[in-house]
Amino acid sequence: MSNVTALNPFQSAKATPSNAVAESSAQREAQEVQAMMVIAKRFPRDQVQAMDRILQACTRPTLAEGALYSYNRGGSDVTGPSIRLAEAIAQNWGNLQFGIRELSQANGESTVEAFAWDIENNTRQVKVFQVPHIRYTRSGSKRLEDPRDVYELVANQGARRLRACILGVIPGDVVESAVRQCETTLTASADTSPDAVKKMVDAFGQYGITREQIEKRIQRRLDTITPALMVQMKKIYASLRDGMSAPGDWFDALQPAANTAAAEAGKSKTETLKSKLGAGKKQAEAAPDPQDDDLRSLERQAAAEQQTADPETGEVQRDEWLEGYEAAEAQQ
Repeated sequence: MSNVTALNPFQSAKATPSNAVAESSAQREAQEVQAMMVIAKRFPRDQVQAMDRILQACTRPTLAEGALYSYNRGGSDVTGPSIRLAEAIAQNWGNLQFGIRELSQANGESTVEAFAWDIENNTRQVKVFQVPHIRYTRSGSKRLEDPRDVYELVANQGARRLRACILGVIPGDVVESAVRQCETTLTASADTSPDAVKKMVDAFGQYGITREQIEKRIQRRLDTITPALMVQMKKIYASLRDGMSAPGDWFDALQPAANTAAAEAGKSKTETLKSKLGAGKKQAEAAPDPQDDDLRSLERQAAAEQQTADPETGEVQRDEWLEGYEAAEAQQ
């Protein structure tokens, strides 16, 4: 009897250490997901209590100040919940998993995934997108090499997709109620004191926006700003902070004082020159042109020569021509 054991051609090869680690990690993640789903089914959310928690959170002025953003589209302002409000709603809604993760990074761009998963209802929103490591500015594009700059760019782009994923899972009426509560909180707690105005000006100063540009935006001096306008400015600041809009979308560029003075001086010089040219034109129209007088004289002379020329010899009788010319001049 042979001691040689025949090899099974269908027998799987021995797992390598790397495959073993990957399989172990996959099994652990699967067990964690199963555990979360079991807990969510065992302890379902109370929607009434969850709604009360969300509205209670929206009564905090610190959350309400950054909860709404605003941007300009088609000549009208569009307002909506920011990523900060979306995160607060998701945290208080319960049984919800959400986040951002970078899947890969190669060839100067990152592949990122944003997701929101309602474990209780098994409703999931996933967005996979690419983020080029390029920062676009008005002066041109710049490729990012610093890992910190790349991380901040990926986090900023991922926050927008994460907001969309969360809002796609949470019921719409819950989000609308939270937005209304935040607007009520902002209106009730709007501080228009000089210290609050100074803090607002300093906050906008980080984006190169001056006090004069803010006053031009609200069409009044900052010391007379109303609570409603203060709320509007906070929404604009939240939009700039979250990268939803740019300063040029809200504020007009102001010319420096020196350029303004030069422009006014040039304008006055131009108006003076135009007035002089207009006066000269009127004088030219009123006064006869000497060249025109010479042309008229030549015409009269030619006509007189034709009238006084001898038909046979063609010679002009000078005395008769002079008399005819003087008579014509007397008539003029």
